[in-house]
Amino acid sequence: MIMAPKSNSSDKHTKLTLIVSLLAGTLLAGTVWGTYTFAAAIVGDPVLGASDPILGSKHDFTGLNERSGVNSMSGVAFSDYGYSCVYCHIPPEEAGANPASFGGIDGWNRYVPTLSNYQLFDSPTLDHKANTPNPISMLCLSCHDGTMAVDMVVFKPVTFDASQDTSMHMRLSASDDIESCGKCHDGRIGHDITAKVLGTDLRNDHPISIQYAGIGFNDVDFRPLETPDGFFNGVKLYDGNVECMTCHNVHDPSRPLLLRANPEVLCSTCHIK
Repeated sequence: MIMAPKSNSSDKHTKLTLIVSLLAGTLLAGTVWGTYTFAAAIVGDPVLGASDPILGSKHDFTGLNERSGVNSMSGVAFSDYGYSCVYCHIPPEEAGANPASFGGIDGWNRYVPTLSNYQLFDSPTLDHKANTPNPISMLCLSCHDGTMAVDMVVFKPVTFDASQDTSMHMRLSASDDIESCGKCHDGRIGHDITAKVLGTDLRNDHPISIQYAGIGFNDVDFRPLETPDGFFNGVKLYDGNVECMTCHNVHDPSRPLLLRANPEVLCSTCHIK
């Protein structure tokens, strides 16, 4: 009778340990590689990618130094996260996370500003009034109201080394203090940023986060829509509302003031008189 070789329990344990270690290493490597691949893909708009016109524009903080020809901003005035889109968009490795759970704007990678600070445009002739900005306009205001650092994001990319961060986290404010861009950008030392600072008093600005009167109220003073969400010239509504992005498009820096249409026809796109 031929006897099967007697297995050694110690050998079995060693082999099992080796297999588990190899599997764990493979899974870990896959996770790290996958995360790195996701992070490396954060370039420009999540849809347009590397062809996004925002790259190299004023809203591309990673290219700000190259565009302006100075080396005193990134890493000093604000954190350079290495990827243009994370200053607004949630990094892919955080897909599924809810920024609102961390005090962020719903759907965006910025924190909610202090909403009680805002004074919105009001008029007896308005068909619809807003108490607070909607998230997509809140996104713009979180920088342009001058109350929060331009690099104050909810989720930083996985490749960012926080230990190397020496930024002052400056605000887009015209104030003459060390935490405000206006300390230097006053028109004398650097270019004047006053026009870019909206502040929190928006009573002299176009109303935002209100339903477009041409839809819900059949107002004869407003033109009917030409597309499901706006007009042929690019003016766009968001869930039927007028927002900052209705007239401005940060992903098209080719137009002055990032306008979606030429200034001479912009207002008449919606307004009949």
